[in-house]
Amino acid sequence: MRATARPPSISSVSDLHETAARVALTASAAGTAAPEIPAVPVVPERLGRLGRLLAIDERLLVAAARFQGPWRTRLARGLTRVGDASSWTLVVLAFLALGGPLVRPGVRMGVAALLATALSQLLKRRLNRPRPTRAIEGFEALADNPDAFSFPSGHTSAAFAVAVALAGAPFGLGPAALLLAIGIGMSRVYLGAHYPLDVAAGTALGTIAGAAARLVVAALGG
Repeated sequence: MRATARPPSISSVSDLHETAARVALTASAAGTAAPEIPAVPVVPERLGRLGRLLAIDERLLVAAARFQGPWRTRLARGLTRVGDASSWTLVVLAFLALGGPLVRPGVRMGVAALLATALSQLLKRRLNRPRPTRAIEGFEALADNPDAFSFPSGHTSAAFAVAVALAGAPFGLGPAALLLAIGIGMSRVYLGAHYPLDVAAGTALGTIAGAAARLVVAALGG
């Protein structure tokens, strides 16, 4: 009974490149096509305190890709779709149409989502941090990027703004919105659309926007 040879262990990027070269050489000698080996994301070297922080952020994102799987990817894509601006708009319109105790939460929710989106888009274009697919060589995202800017996460900002706006709302909407916001933020990192730091900043920005929306609506008598 013949023993099956174990593939060589890969402990670093250089090991993977050497292994790929050996596989290609062996396949060439045997007259067969070399199997396709996926590209390995290469995190660029950075200098300075901010550079080191960004490098850690990028390594965390690359490490998160190890947890990708079919059902988790479907769940993450679903959460991201729920966090789209069109989804929030439909929910706000539904709340207003239903009336009664949902009108005030609907108004707060609409103001919060709008404010968070405006602030996040302004910061994105001022800070101009590129998306992971543009900054990390060989990195592939599992979701399409709506724009070229990464910091902060717009989906996360809007989701946490809505969660704060719905705090204390009837029917348990507040806790449900908070759990949804957490899921949306995690989905953005899982799908490779944002770095962990983008999501953390989006959480803070959304919280501020949600609180501001509550103050604005209250001042207007809503």
